[in-house]
Amino acid sequence: MSGLTKLPFAVSIREAYSPKKKLNFARHSDSLSCKCQSQLSPTTQPSTLEISHNETLLKSLVLHQEVVSNQAYHHEHDPSSVSSTSDELIAKIKKALREPSSQRAKMKLVDVIQRLGVGHHFEKEIRLLLEGFLDYNSNEGLYDAALRFRLLRHNGLPTSSDVFDKFMNNKGDFKESLRQDIWGMLSLYEASYLGAKGEDKLLKAMEFTRSHLKQSLPSLPPQLQTQIAKSLELPRHLRMATLEARNYIDEYSQESNHSLALLELAELEFSELQSLHRKELAEIIIWWKQLGLVEKLGFARDRPFECFLWTVGVFPEASYSNIRIELAKTVCILLVLDDIYDTYGSLDELILFNDAIKRWELSAMEQLPAYMKICYMALYNTTNEIAYRVLKEHGWCISAHLKRTWIDIFEAFLTEAEWCNRRYTPTLEQYLTNGVTSGGSYMALVHSFFLIGHDVTDETVSMMEPYPELFSCSGKILRLWDDLGTAKEEQERGDVASSMECYMKENNVELEDEARKHIKKMIGNLWMELNEHLMAPSALPRSITKACFNLARTAQIIYQHGDDETFFSVEDHVQSLFFTPCK
Repeated sequence: MSGLTKLPFAVSIREAYSPKKKLNFARHSDSLSCKCQSQLSPTTQPSTLEISHNETLLKSLVLHQEVVSNQAYHHEHDPSSVSSTSDELIAKIKKALREPSSQRAKMKLVDVIQRLGVGHHFEKEIRLLLEGFLDYNSNEGLYDAALRFRLLRHNGLPTSSDVFDKFMNNKGDFKESLRQDIWGMLSLYEASYLGAKGEDKLLKAMEFTRSHLKQSLPSLPPQLQTQIAKSLELPRHLRMATLEARNYIDEYSQESNHSLALLELAELEFSELQSLHRKELAEIIIWWKQLGLVEKLGFARDRPFECFLWTVGVFPEASYSNIRIELAKTVCILLVLDDIYDTYGSLDELILFNDAIKRWELSAMEQLPAYMKICYMALYNTTNEIAYRVLKEHGWCISAHLKRTWIDIFEAFLTEAEWCNRRYTPTLEQYLTNGVTSGGSYMALVHSFFLIGHDVTDETVSMMEPYPELFSCSGKILRLWDDLGTAKEEQERGDVASSMECYMKENNVELEDEARKHIKKMIGNLWMELNEHLMAPSALPRSITKACFNLARTAQIIYQHGDDETFFSVEDHVQSLFFTPCK
């Protein structure tokens, strides 16, 4: 399978908490393989090493939380506590936001605040400033015009790509004289990635700036060279928010004119977030160990750490702690069920399981093999516990909605199992339509919508069936990046055809590079569809819209380079996010 069910690395958790050691990952693919080929014994126990890894991490995390709790107790009685320090820093930055200065200075300050991940402290102040940016300044240069466009579009305020008309000639191309303005070109390049369908001038801007920036690299100062190279590798709009904040803290500290108050707040906030993530990890691992799937099922993947990483990417805000925990639980169980459909269950058993899921009652377990019963019960109980939590906290009875997402997933799983058994290569459209569901995107986003609880109304609930187009766009991006990152391993394992193989067969294409280019172009088009939701008002809550964007961003971070060790790996990102101090 693909998507959330297929993670490209396995954590060596024994090393996870040591700040002097890097996490040790073994890369692999957990994709769909031909059914009925692997008949493992369900009584096979997980290795002693796997169990000790989780126990070691758990002890480390619990010990760390005891230290944090003790520190928090003392802070409550200490005038120099973390909270009072944060309040002082926030007050200083709010004052800076109110002080008179040029529009460029204000825009750059807003950009830095949001990039450092502390914008939630200044939402009212930033909103006021952004509304002031709506007034178009016909005299502004390329840098300011592009920065203003990007800030407004990113934050969902109305703006038009027509602001770039004055930088284009009568043939509709960008003026060659702009090549002399490197900072303006970089600003336009970043802005171009927020273009929506029909904004052809932004596509032209992307091609124009990318080409020139690449050509200019050798002649630029080292610091600017590094900054442009990073943007060419991964534009700002496509970056995972928490990882970007962590990386930018280091970069911002090297800038000569940085704000000490802003830097200190960002460092303090990120350190607190790391502590929170360790606490969340401890809770998830305790739950996972008590659930007992790994101990009972020899084929079950023991990956709570990796499942949590996905949820951090989708919900980076500290306030979404409970959502990260609950969502990680669903993905943990999904991995095990995916393994059943991948390599363990026979086709007849998979059909039985699908029938039982459709009934969604405990008596349906009686027809299942013993190893399926424990999985069914784990899914049934966990889903009902989440439904109860939503009912208790938000007053919505959502069992039917959650049940439907699981029924749809298992129908998609079964479809892929049948394709594999028949050695059938679907069309690219068939593959992608089914793959969005089997990848887990709809399940994750519907669960998230109700767990967040913001702006849940009869109207927005009705939008969950059928699934919103926004969910589909995000899920397709995840699925396609997944294929680009793991297709080679899948092919070696004899798995179901990837999107590239479907495209190659359907269009009589022989070269994989051509197929990869086509898939990347599809991803670019899907991003333009996503960006439309930044322009047009939507009945969906902004919180779930952001989650859809973050799901697509996280997929790119995880799968973009596959096993290419010349780039930052998932291992590096995990170490940076959860274990490496800011300073």
